[in-house]
Amino acid sequence: MEQDIRSIAAQFRLEGRLVDAEPFGSGHINDTYALTCEAAAGRRRYVLQRINHLVFTNPPAVMENIRRVTEHIRTRLAAEGSPLAARQLVLIETHDGRTHFQDALGNTWRVYNRVEDAMTYDTLQSPAMAREVARMFGWFGRMLTDLPGGPVHETIVGFHDTPKRLAAFMEVLRRDPQNRAAGCRAEIAFVEQHAAICGDLLDLVDRGEIPVRTTHNDTKVNNVMMDVSTQTGVCVVDLDTVMPGLSLYDFGDMVRTATCEAAEDEQDLSKVRMRMPMFEALVRGYAAETHGFLTSAEKKRLAFSGKLITFEQMIRFLADHLAGDVYYRIHRPGQNLDRARTQMKLVQSIIEQEDAMNAIADSVFAQYA
Repeated sequence: MEQDIRSIAAQFRLEGRLVDAEPFGSGHINDTYALTCEAAAGRRRYVLQRINHLVFTNPPAVMENIRRVTEHIRTRLAAEGSPLAARQLVLIETHDGRTHFQDALGNTWRVYNRVEDAMTYDTLQSPAMAREVARMFGWFGRMLTDLPGGPVHETIVGFHDTPKRLAAFMEVLRRDPQNRAAGCRAEIAFVEQHAAICGDLLDLVDRGEIPVRTTHNDTKVNNVMMDVSTQTGVCVVDLDTVMPGLSLYDFGDMVRTATCEAAEDEQDLSKVRMRMPMFEALVRGYAAETHGFLTSAEKKRLAFSGKLITFEQMIRFLADHLAGDVYYRIHRPGQNLDRARTQMKLVQSIIEQEDAMNAIADSVFAQYA
């Protein structure tokens, strides 16, 4: 395998002689390798990835999005004289000037520079970190408000189309192929009780109150690189899911993943709750970068976005449980049902605190009025 990786790496314009290639990172979608080269000016480090074409069925479209986004961000930062311009992702071209290489088996490979003196974290360690992560995702959205060239490609069709997720759930419930519906009646009833919220944001889009933007769509803490010394954000990574979407989808997924400290499949539901200090930190960080371009409708629905995206994820986990665990990998029987239950409990916790969450968001954005 190492020799295969070396032959793949040789297709790209790496500086120096490749001396090391080893598996890298904790991602679950793409295969990733750290490359080290010896050059006249010293060591150069890169990141080689194989795009999972089962998840991203049009790798050239993914790469076109990434090229446009990374070049635009670097251009904006350079024009502003920001030192961050030199610490952004750069796609390393192949010897024939392409952004990616397709091997004989049809696999698509790419190489990035390694962003030095920066690291990612898999869990949020404090409200201060939550604030900085949210600020960086807000910064990412702000950097792309003037992206030229029209809409980017939709890399996963219907990724956050909650009404379609609900329809898919209702269909698998109707079929009940594994005869599991009887074991999760309470969860099914919860979905049916709250189904009306699924189309709320799309209705606002149709009315022109919320715009479709270029969004990240995977706003987890480990997709922000932090400076190792200052713990401030350097750049946003994992750009495969960049596509047309709603800023509220990005913020909502931050609420889902950052405000609850329990594991995603936690069986003790008493541990599952939305932590208000974390929510306030997210709002403060996000508002610092987005107050100038979010619409009033977006600003008023930050708490709702957390409820909606968490509810959407509950639907997805529950549908997969009913279908026989065909999408999300499980390590024990009933794990997807446990995942659905944690999301349901988090939705309930958000509902209980929604008025207070809205008050916090209103207060924070009022500071920028």
